[in-house]
Amino acid sequence: MQDGVVENFSAAMLEPYLDPCGCPGDNRGLSMVEPALLREAAVRLDAEGFQIHFHALGDRAVREALDSLEAAVAANGHTGNRHHLAHLQVVHRDDIARFRPLRATANIQPLWAAHEPAMDDLTLPFLGKVRGALQYPFGALHAAGVTLAAGSDWFVSSPDPMHGIHVAVNRQVWPEELGEPEPRPPFLPHQRLTLTDALAAYTAGSAWVNHQDEAGVLAPGRLADIAVLDQDPFAVDPGELHAVRCVRTYVGGVRVHTVD
Repeated sequence: MQDGVVENFSAAMLEPYLDPCGCPGDNRGLSMVEPALLREAAVRLDAEGFQIHFHALGDRAVREALDSLEAAVAANGHTGNRHHLAHLQVVHRDDIARFRPLRATANIQPLWAAHEPAMDDLTLPFLGKVRGALQYPFGALHAAGVTLAAGSDWFVSSPDPMHGIHVAVNRQVWPEELGEPEPRPPFLPHQRLTLTDALAAYTAGSAWVNHQDEAGVLAPGRLADIAVLDQDPFAVDPGELHAVRCVRTYVGGVRVHTVD
């Protein structure tokens, strides 16, 4: 847990948060683990075979986590541990290209990458225009060849993968979810993922980060861990992806869930 969250100014930032008047203050958030100790711990944990999951939400926390993995690789080489950084709300542009050489997975929560009350009222005013444009850079990470693993961060937000996939593709929350008549504008639409890439992050990417190499892909010889949807997501309007429902689930070929 390397930092907190932007909404209460505890996410670790390289530059200070803005005050209500739009001026820089003196708060850069919290590094929960002192960076030198984090590097020391990462080197030892990696050497002992532990896979490290970093909560890294602000750009300073992301950089500190990557610095610690850089130290681990320098000391131990690539050990096969699939370390991952979760949330990645603000990522400095200089750090996007560091993920792949370090074999760090981007553990993303796409549902948050949209204009909604927490973003528009509690985040953007205190990050400012330049830094606000660095949020949830899924498209840039994918373009840099970074492995994406997607999840929900339940119970903070909806556990329904199709809700997250909807926002990953549209960078919008559907208006009914917000109780509004029209959708808000897409949030940084150039950071969209394609539907194929979003589905892969929720399946193959999540299997990868969990070392489940026999799962995550529909192919001969792989585990028959299968979700059956009520409609083809590639055939529906992208704005309706949130309405696609899982009707059956199989684990190892055995049906474990059915919606009648």
